[in-house]
Amino acid sequence: MTRPLIALVGRPNVGKSTLFNRIVGRRAAIVQDVPGVTRDRNYADFVWDGRSLSVVDTGGFEPESRDRLMAQVRQQAQLAVEEASAVVLVVDGREGLTEIDRSVADLLRRSGKPLFVAVNKVDTAATEGAIPLADFYELGFGEVQAVSAEHGRGVGELVDTVVAALALPAPPPPPEDREEPQEVQEADQPRGDVRIAIVGRPNVGKSTLVNALLGAERFVVSDVPGTTRDAIDSIVEHRGQRFVVTDTAGIRRKRSIALEVEAYSVVRAMRAIDDAEVVACVLDATEAGVEQDARLLGLVVEKGKALVVVVNKWDVAEREGATQDWYRQELTKRLPFVAFAPMVFVSAKERRGVARVLDQAARLVEQYRARFPTPQLNELLEALQDEHPAPIVHGRRVKLYYVAQVAYAPPTFVIQSSHPEDMADQYRRYVENRFRDAFGLEVPMRLVFRERKRRSRAPR
Repeated sequence: MTRPLIALVGRPNVGKSTLFNRIVGRRAAIVQDVPGVTRDRNYADFVWDGRSLSVVDTGGFEPESRDRLMAQVRQQAQLAVEEASAVVLVVDGREGLTEIDRSVADLLRRSGKPLFVAVNKVDTAATEGAIPLADFYELGFGEVQAVSAEHGRGVGELVDTVVAALALPAPPPPPEDREEPQEVQEADQPRGDVRIAIVGRPNVGKSTLVNALLGAERFVVSDVPGTTRDAIDSIVEHRGQRFVVTDTAGIRRKRSIALEVEAYSVVRAMRAIDDAEVVACVLDATEAGVEQDARLLGLVVEKGKALVVVVNKWDVAEREGATQDWYRQELTKRLPFVAFAPMVFVSAKERRGVARVLDQAARLVEQYRARFPTPQLNELLEALQDEHPAPIVHGRRVKLYYVAQVAYAPPTFVIQSSHPEDMADQYRRYVENRFRDAFGLEVPMRLVFRERKRRSRAPR
């Protein structure tokens, strides 16, 4: 499900990046007291009161500036606003309302989105009393929120106000957080079309691959990086299974983004990953396993999506003497965290091997949606402890009592245990690997270890 997106906009040096970091709870953007540090947008997912959202930090927004960089930043901010569910105009309380703030507000009103004003750098109650907050009501955005992004003052109230205006439904508790594990039922199992997102760095051949899958020149294919600007869906049927194939723009490092439209495409690619069940990450066989490949693959795994690693331009690598076995070993060394995922070698240009991408996706989605019988799970739990008991920590041994599958997509299991806080990471990995081996899982899975609650005896 697509997350609602909150866009933070405003002129340079008002504290947008600091506010972004405060909202997402980590230092996810560079913060420096120099105007214009944030030139490209920075996106992050976060959870607020159980609701899943995204926030985008934009570059400084100066509508009247003729400077080329500022013109690009303005366009980036405008594009982010178009995609956003709500917009927060960040202003500097110490400097007061400026003509640039008024000009930005005029542009934002045309968006038709819910609009909010965050008056930043209001660090204390005394500061708030000295700032003419009433001036900011002239913008006509409704309630004015006084915040200190640096100290966290008022930030929670700001996000509460935005979330309330979006009227998001109250979320059900995550299955792994329920007091007692509730087994998933067969009636809840996902069915229907398989959504597969094609992602990768620019110029690795994603659109060529999609064209080969569809058997038609559906997309513009060019040697110029960044040709595909939007995420586009197409339907393809293969061996009786329908796939919704999403071609996305190339994802590259932030500092490499030159065009404002290309920067904007990143959020759409991230959303395509969110909406997909299976992600086909395309690597260039001549330069695979580079830093940006690792970042992108890590994002797919973090989001819990089934993954097919597609090594494209294999015709070129073969001519240079590469073998698939050698390549698998090298890539596993560089990217060990995706060792569980199947790898497919293709030449999209020559249309060799591309059907195997859909074959693998169909096979993986069965695992991704699978329901595993509770008796079989608990037999495995008992067997793995007999083979390799948990190590003794603080004079006591962790015991695993009961396991149940509580969710699909990805498969999620809650294991009731004694003293889960004492379980070593190495033993957790052992349990996961035994689950993978027993069920042949090549998709992400989640294991949640929870302390078993002792039930009080009924009175006699």
